[in-house]
Amino acid sequence: MTGIYQINDAPVPNWTPPPVPDATTILTGQYATLEPLVADTHAALLYQPFVGHDHVWDFLPYGPFSSSAQYYRWIREIEMGEGTQFYAIKNHTSGAFEGVASFLRIAPEAGSIEVGHINFSPALQKTRAATEALYLMMGWAFEAGYRRFEWKCNAMNAGSRRAAQRLGFSYEGVFRQAAVVKGRNRDTAWFAAIDAEWPALKEAFGVWLNPANFDAQGRQNESLADMTRLVRVADDPTLAGS
Repeated sequence: MTGIYQINDAPVPNWTPPPVPDATTILTGQYATLEPLVADTHAALLYQPFVGHDHVWDFLPYGPFSSSAQYYRWIREIEMGEGTQFYAIKNHTSGAFEGVASFLRIAPEAGSIEVGHINFSPALQKTRAATEALYLMMGWAFEAGYRRFEWKCNAMNAGSRRAAQRLGFSYEGVFRQAAVVKGRNRDTAWFAAIDAEWPALKEAFGVWLNPANFDAQGRQNESLADMTRLVRVADDPTLAGS
């Protein structure tokens, strides 16, 4: 779907800023559990699924890490920082921690929050657990009272752009020369979903994640991208036909 967004200046009566996610928030679903990232608990377990897969760090401002000790030190720095809440993602099928994601650019006063630092090991990619992990984060944000849930990525990262659109984020454009990352220019593609879209997105995720949506070989019957197409107000033009 490609649409034209109508500028909205409607009143927001009785606005109350939502809470900030903290290190006590655990998100649990059918296929995945997200635990606040803790170096002592998760570093060694998370390091292993990424060994030999350095390409998964290509679009992140850090990594790859040459040892579990180096990865541990990075997580310790994250723990001591402020403004970002990282989660370790456990895949219920394997019973292993296989990925990381975070809330960042958390602005309760504006009702805006972003999902980012998404790094799924090959074992987690293209699984129901991977989709559900991001659904759980989206659900927490909107049900806590946030009005806007953002996704931003390197404009060169076609996989991330495709994932954002599949999950129901609407395309909002590209910020040119937004940053310098690992010595290279980064143009940043912006996507977002808003609270008015959440009920329809929640329904789409519920249908897709239902075990009945998959056959005996694990193949989907209904495509999530097809269902979220009805909700998105604008699609990424670079993904046309994909």
